[in-house]
Amino acid sequence: MAELARFELTDAASASAVAARCAAAASKVAALSSSARAAILRKTAEKMEAQAAEFAALICEEVKKPLKEARREAARGAFTVRWAGEEARRIGGEVLPLDLDAGFEGRWAVVKRVPRGPALFITPFNFPLNLVAHKVAPAVAAGLPFVLKPDPRCPKTAEKLVSLLVEAGWPCEAAIVVSGPLPAAEALVRDERFRVFSFTGSTAVGWKLKSLAVKAHSCLELGGNAAVFVAADADLAWAAARCAWGAFYYSGQVCISVQRIFVEKSVHSEFRKLLVENIKCLVVGDPKDEKTDIGPLIDEKSALRVEEWLKEAVAQGAKLWTGGPRNGLTIPPSVLEGVPADCKLSCEEAFGPVATLDAVASREEALERMNASKYGLQAGIFTNDLAFVQRAYQLLEVGGLIVNDIPSFRSDAMPYGGMKDSGEGREGVRYAIEDFTEPKTLVMKSI
Repeated sequence: MAELARFELTDAASASAVAARCAAAASKVAALSSSARAAILRKTAEKMEAQAAEFAALICEEVKKPLKEARREAARGAFTVRWAGEEARRIGGEVLPLDLDAGFEGRWAVVKRVPRGPALFITPFNFPLNLVAHKVAPAVAAGLPFVLKPDPRCPKTAEKLVSLLVEAGWPCEAAIVVSGPLPAAEALVRDERFRVFSFTGSTAVGWKLKSLAVKAHSCLELGGNAAVFVAADADLAWAAARCAWGAFYYSGQVCISVQRIFVEKSVHSEFRKLLVENIKCLVVGDPKDEKTDIGPLIDEKSALRVEEWLKEAVAQGAKLWTGGPRNGLTIPPSVLEGVPADCKLSCEEAFGPVATLDAVASREEALERMNASKYGLQAGIFTNDLAFVQRAYQLLEVGGLIVNDIPSFRSDAMPYGGMKDSGEGREGVRYAIEDFTEPKTLVMKSI
């Protein structure tokens, strides 16, 4: 592993020293050519692909992700970095005629995108490789030095990725990995030398940190309680299989995990039967076992919270169709029906292996209930009615609408982010590059 710039933040002074080191590297990386940045990313992706098994084992070890899902994340991370290498060659601009106004004859403008400046990235535990890749790879593509603070539960995965970037030619001083307590991290966020701040994590923490980053362009990918609607004309078997997977993979510790399922009343009973049958096929067990679909939650605090929310819903009249008692950090996949709207499982992000199920009398009711949330990350609808798809796309307050699949679907090339309390800005390599750069104009006049 390449020697990395690692720093333990202890106080505001240590944070300031880190910010100064990062800022000093800005001109060096901004001067790297597009082809040089693309080559660094391509070489990094090749190394990631060659070490995919090592990455998967590390992800499984650090965050208890089932091995088969960890392998999938390793493949996605390599794709994200490789795609960033492609996009590094496509950061362009435009030429604008300026003779639109009388007296401006012979003038035109060249507009290109340039790096905003040093970036600060804070990433969560649930995708310790791919969510890091979605920040650092666009930064390399655009020519931004960065400081990365990964979740303290999974530093090794993040450090391994950054070390591969350095091995591939990215300057060590432009890729700083830090750890430390929240107050020291807040001092980093406040530092005005950072011109980009990108955070993925909880809603409360994200909005608080944004308020501290007063001069940085902020990108926030926060929480959700993703909704799905299954219409009467849908392929029910497909919808049930996808909802069963989308609600419970990685024990629901995904911000676009299926949490609220609405089904048109005429097919509600049939869909529920298919959903329960699919859930019974999921294997709960050791994340290192090849057969495991659902493993433990990340820590005891999370497991106790999800258990408490389940008990609250049942105490208020919800019916539990699948599930059972907590076993240490493991909670069986749980589906509840009739959860009151003011219960936490209805209105907050569960971030656990839990989904609610409700019948709706009409498609209009489905859209209203899907929108009845402070979150707006992604939603899914299963239907073959194109007119309804267009109406849903217009009315649903979400960053992405997935048709005939679950909101858990994400291509690493597409724009990804939310509305309302789910954040601002977009990930997805090309869209992150747009957030990490800004237009710079040159006006020319012929003589």
